[in-house]
Amino acid sequence: MKPTPHPFTLRQLQYAVAVGEERSFRRAAERCHVAQPSLSAQVAQLEEALGARLFERGPRQVLVTAAGRELLARAALLLVAADDLTEAAGRAADPFAGTLRIGVLPTLSPYLLPSIAPTIRARFPALTAAWREDKTERLVEALGAGELDAALLALEADIGSLAHEVIAVDPFVLAMPPSHPLAKGEGPVTTAELRREEVLLLDDGHCFRTQALEVCTVARARETELRATSLSTLVQMVAAGVGVTLLPALAVPTEGPRAGLRVRPLATRGAHRTIALAWRPSSPLDAALREIAAVVRAAYPGGPSPEAALSRPRRATRATSPRRP
Repeated sequence: MKPTPHPFTLRQLQYAVAVGEERSFRRAAERCHVAQPSLSAQVAQLEEALGARLFERGPRQVLVTAAGRELLARAALLLVAADDLTEAAGRAADPFAGTLRIGVLPTLSPYLLPSIAPTIRARFPALTAAWREDKTERLVEALGAGELDAALLALEADIGSLAHEVIAVDPFVLAMPPSHPLAKGEGPVTTAELRREEVLLLDDGHCFRTQALEVCTVARARETELRATSLSTLVQMVAAGVGVTLLPALAVPTEGPRAGLRVRPLATRGAHRTIALAWRPSSPLDAALREIAAVVRAAYPGGPSPEAALSRPRRATRATSPRRP
């Protein structure tokens, strides 16, 4: 049976998706580096081929129709698949050459990248890693849109159906000033000890905030009014005596010494995050990304075993001379 030609082109889909995202034919034309009349004509041809209006054209604004919302979403997926096809063809000779776009959480990047970035560069000299720091929701969206090839995320957050390789388990610890009553204790902090403590947490949107909040809820600890945008801010506020905070153990060697804090592990079940390298299941780089994940796992500060942080006996440590849990 002879295949039926498609009544539209990828370029027409690209133009229409750009109009939908920009809500402007002029801005879409500028973004696509094409004359506006040409772009408008191609979008009109696409609408005729589909038999559906994608946009309501007004003198001052462009609105996406109900049918357009669904069709443009499908068109965006087709464009991502086309990009993957092009990527697969370009990397067929060497998947470890060119630029790899990798997202990373703000609560990971300052503490993980100094260890893994040089290792990736040394292991794959023809590969350029372009790092993008952002929160989980936006990184997952960027992966789905084809703007990123992979991302370092925490599996406890909602990452949808992304393929992934576990890098490490990162336990949470309680950080406090040396003068705090809990600083005098030994061993893991129990939920009873944490009850009614004033705990400082990150602002909304950080997946670490959600995970830390679950620990506080179990222990009936109270969140303070302050919501910080970084772990560094939390540490400085705790050093000033405002309260206590939860930190991922990965951050302790960096944040602890500069503030002179005392840290103790937590006895609360599930007080950890699982760090993973994630990517689209359809990515042509699947095999290469699994190999890169193995390199990142081996370069992870404190050792390559994902289970080691939870299975190894832990003792209270001073942040001025931290040991990995």
